[in-house]
Amino acid sequence: MRGYIFDLDGTVYLDDKLIEGAKEAITELQNRGDQVVFLTNKSIATRMQYVEKLRELGIPVELNQVINSNYITAKYLQERLNEKEAVLVIGEQPLIDELTEMGIRITEDEKEACYVVVGWDRNFTYEKINKAYQAWLNKAKIIATNPDRTCPVDGGEIPDCGAMIGALEGATGQPIDSITGKPSRLMAEFVVTDVLMMNPADCYMIGDRLETDIKMGNEFGLKSVLVLTGITTREMLASTSYTPSYIVDSIKHVPAL
Repeated sequence: MRGYIFDLDGTVYLDDKLIEGAKEAITELQNRGDQVVFLTNKSIATRMQYVEKLRELGIPVELNQVINSNYITAKYLQERLNEKEAVLVIGEQPLIDELTEMGIRITEDEKEACYVVVGWDRNFTYEKINKAYQAWLNKAKIIATNPDRTCPVDGGEIPDCGAMIGALEGATGQPIDSITGKPSRLMAEFVVTDVLMMNPADCYMIGDRLETDIKMGNEFGLKSVLVLTGITTREMLASTSYTPSYIVDSIKHVPAL
């Protein structure tokens, strides 16, 4: 039995369109007894919303098979905060909802925040960056759900959480303290050890982005599989230090590996 960890955007689908062969490939893996989970850095939807989207696209999935960066961020904070401490969130409602659901206290007061949590925020403003900056001046640590500079969409790319990180690092003059999503070891360990409960060498990380999907797979001892249906092109492979174990045109070729 093998474990297959699939990125979503650019790997399984683009916007609301399944990538050709995705449903068939996932079904084949499940039918032969392999374990399949989905791992996304995207913080603008809840795990349940991803479950609903996959089901609408014809892919049967349960909540425990979907892990997003919001969930991993909440677990990171649970290990570091006491019940009286709070975080300031720069991000959209799904991130706030999932942090709250897991017992993380949210504050709008930059003087009260122990952490600033940065996610993809399509309503990012000067007021928000200033709040985060003031919290940082007050010794709050800054963490982010994911480092992705862009998100692949049908017809191109749009700015992602990396743009918010860049703004904050530009203000503070320092790198943020931590990233909880891919390619973090925290996320890799959770999905392999706690969800799949398998040896890393028996697992495949399939995704479209070199600096998150492939980097995490390589660093954690997974077999890394790059699909060419999202961010990365063959030309980009010439200048990367993150060499995938396999390169395939799309997800439909994964069962044959």
